[in-house]
Amino acid sequence: MKNNYLRYILLILLLYVASCTTSQARKKAELKRLQQKEVISYLPDFPAPTKEELKSKQKQVLTFYKEILDPQTFNGQFLVAKNGKVLFIRSKGYSNIREKKKMTLNTPMHVASVSKVATALAVLRLVSKKQIFLDSDVRWYLPDLPYKGITVRMLLNHRSGIPYYGYFTSKTWHLGKTLYNRNILKLLKKYTFPLNFRPDSKFAYSNTNYALLALIIEKVTDQSFPQAMQTLVFEPLKMKNTFILDRSTNLSKICQSYNSAKKLEEFDYLDAVYGDKNMYTTALDLLQMDKGTYSENFLPDSLRKQMFKGYSYEHPGKSNYGLGMRLKEEMGKDTYFFHSGWWHGNTACYATLRNDTISIIALSNVYSKRVWSVNRLAMNFGNYPFQFQFE
Repeated sequence: MKNNYLRYILLILLLYVASCTTSQARKKAELKRLQQKEVISYLPDFPAPTKEELKSKQKQVLTFYKEILDPQTFNGQFLVAKNGKVLFIRSKGYSNIREKKKMTLNTPMHVASVSKVATALAVLRLVSKKQIFLDSDVRWYLPDLPYKGITVRMLLNHRSGIPYYGYFTSKTWHLGKTLYNRNILKLLKKYTFPLNFRPDSKFAYSNTNYALLALIIEKVTDQSFPQAMQTLVFEPLKMKNTFILDRSTNLSKICQSYNSAKKLEEFDYLDAVYGDKNMYTTALDLLQMDKGTYSENFLPDSLRKQMFKGYSYEHPGKSNYGLGMRLKEEMGKDTYFFHSGWWHGNTACYATLRNDTISIIALSNVYSKRVWSVNRLAMNFGNYPFQFQFE
């Protein structure tokens, strides 16, 4: 009887140990699955360009750099890549002229309205997660907005009709006081400024659209916009030298901005507004972002197609706008996708040649229209429309 009892106890212990072992194995398997999920690559695996491709194009890029950007005066970063691989890259000049602080490939620069591409990507990622709906009324997310019939899509493609905050704040805001995104919404509610046109009836570029998109991102993620951008875009795409300027940023430590005479451009009351601008990044990090726009893991193909198409065809012309992306369209030529930027002395251009998987990025913190002429270089890579420089 005693032996039977011992056998019974031993059996219970064996079953318990087996159960614990199985439970531990399951936990290890689940942990491994989660770890694998965390390291999913959001970057595509392009075929490497051939040595012939690299050699044939590098000479043309060098010629553009010497003759158009002009190494004698250029102050910033310049990059050209094929299939995600760098063909040509340079950094030159100073991020802080007074302190003689050199511009490097890891120096984050203010890219002005190129920031809108990243903001649009964040919105579209939230659309893919069903946290934002493109054709929902903006008031679903921002109830204080006083205008009816404006959707998230209309903010993204600049068809909302909402006026630019830089104009209406000049008369309704104390210019010695810093303006924040939330203040823009409050002013719109308080004054109900007339729309420039009936929503979705035409295109008119307005930074207010993207300032409101930043507020929507904050609302649905319950994070500050700078943190949400890290979570949604910068960290997944390994943009290690990218951040959004906010009130905690030490303005004296970041890349400074200069006019064409290399005189310092001071920060002003509009410099805290983000979403439309205020992304600091590098040419290499923008290449990471560009690669992400090809990745199904990062953004579903259905949303990429909506991003890279025009929405404004009321009037004939070559210029159009997608969801956070400018377009140049011409009959018989490939569509040229890009976004330019200008804020204070910062000028930037990011071009993505989709048919040829070419990235061209030119950034300057000393005012220069030359960075907007990169489509002259694009013609060496494919059948793209030509325009000497962008507006």
